Amino acid sequence: MTTEREIRPFKIDIGREVLDDLDERLARTRWPDELPGVGWDRGVPAGYLRELAEYWRTRYDWRVHEAALNGFPQFTTVIDGQNVHFLHVRSPEPDAVPLLLLHGWPGAFTDFLDVIGPLSDPRAHGAEPSAAFHLVIPSLPGFGFSTPLAGPGMDAARMAAVFAELMERLGYGRYGVHGYDTGSWVGPKLGLAAPDRVIGVHVNAMITFPAGVEGEMDGLSDAERDRWRRMQDFNDGYLQCNSKRPQTVGYGLHDSPSGQLAWIVEKFKELTEPAGGLPEDAIDRDRILTTVSLYWLTGTAASAAQVYYEEITAGAWADDPSGGTDAPGGGADDWSGGADGGWAPERGTVPTGVLVSAHDVTVRPWAERDHNIVRWTELGKGGHFLAMEEPDALVGDLRAFFASLR
Repeated sequence: MTTEREIRPFKIDIGREVLDDLDERLARTRWPDELPGVGWDRGVPAGYLRELAEYWRTRYDWRVHEAALNGFPQFTTVIDGQNVHFLHVRSPEPDAVPLLLLHGWPGAFTDFLDVIGPLSDPRAHGAEPSAAFHLVIPSLPGFGFSTPLAGPGMDAARMAAVFAELMERLGYGRYGVHGYDTGSWVGPKLGLAAPDRVIGVHVNAMITFPAGVEGEMDGLSDAERDRWRRMQDFNDGYLQCNSKRPQTVGYGLHDSPSGQLAWIVEKFKELTEPAGGLPEDAIDRDRILTTVSLYWLTGTAASAAQVYYEEITAGAWADDPSGGTDAPGGGADDWSGGADGGWAPERGTVPTGVLVSAHDVTVRPWAERDHNIVRWTELGKGGHFLAMEEPDALVGDLRAFFASLR
C-alpha cells in the first residue's frame, strides 16, 4: 500500500530492449541532403551530426552514466497528481541551508552534477563548512522521470506550487531556490507563492521584457540596449514550435533519435560560449549526450515542451503584449496588463540574486522593476548552461548570495 504523500526511493534502470532499439534506429537513420558550404547557418551540418550520432551509437556508454547517476540518492513522490522525480543530497554539515536547484530546457537534473559536491560538502572542496547546502534537484514536470504530465495547466506557477509542497514534504521550513531558463521562471513564482519560506531566489539566464511604458528605454546603457537587440534578433524557431504546436513537433522527435539529437545539440551550439565554437568546446560531449539520452529514453520531447505552450500560448503572452516578442510570461494568474498593455507581472519581494553570463540578455532596470534584486553579478564569460560551463563561478555566486541571507 502507498499513500499520496509517500516518498519512494528511485533507481534508473533502462531496459536492454530500449537501448537496442536506440542503436538500431541510429544505424538506420535516413540522412537528408544539404546545400554545400552553408555551415551552421541553416541548422546542424549533416557531417557533424552523422559523426556525433555514430559516436552516440558506438562509443557513448549509457550504462556507465546510468551507474554514476544512481550513485546519488533519488526519489519520487506524487504531488497534485504529478509524479515528481528528484535527487536529495544531504550535506554532512548539520547547519546546511536547504537549496532547490531547477533546470531549464533543453536541460535535465543532470545539469547540476558538477556543483553537487562543492555545494553539499564545501569542507571536502576547500571551502568553509558554513557554505554548505542540502540539495533538492528535481526533474521539472514533463521532463525526464517526472512523467507523465498530470494534465494541461502545468505552467511555471503550478510547478512552483508542486515544489513548495515537495520542500514541505521533505521537512524544510525555510530554503533557497536557484534556477536558470525555465527554472528562472519557476523560482520567482515560488518566491511569490511562499515568501515566508523562501530565503532567497538566485537565477541565471533570466529573461526580462519592456513594460510598454514611455521612457523605459531612455536610461538603458549601451550594453543593455545590445542585450535587448540580441533578444529580438535571436533565432526563436524552437520557441515558436514548442509554444505553438508542441505535440506535433514531438512526433518527429519521439520517433527519430537523430532528430532529437539535432534538435537539442543545436541549442547547445547556439547557447554556449564561445559563440564560434562547437558545443563540445563548452560542455563535455558525453554530458551533452546524457542530456539527449534522457529525453530519448524517457520519451519526453513533447511533454517537456508543454511548459512553453502553457506560458506563451495559453498564458500571459497569448495576446502578444510586447508587439511581436514571443516571450515566456508569468501566466494568466498574475497578468495585470499594464497601462499600455505591456509586461506587468506581480513584483516579487523575496531577496533575489542575478548572475549574468556573457550570453545572457537580462536587462537590469527591467529585472529590478519585477524583482527585489539585492545582488547583481556580471560574470563576463560563459553561456546559458552555467552549471556545466562555469560550475566554479556558479558555486561561488550561490555561496556569496546566500551567505548574506543566512
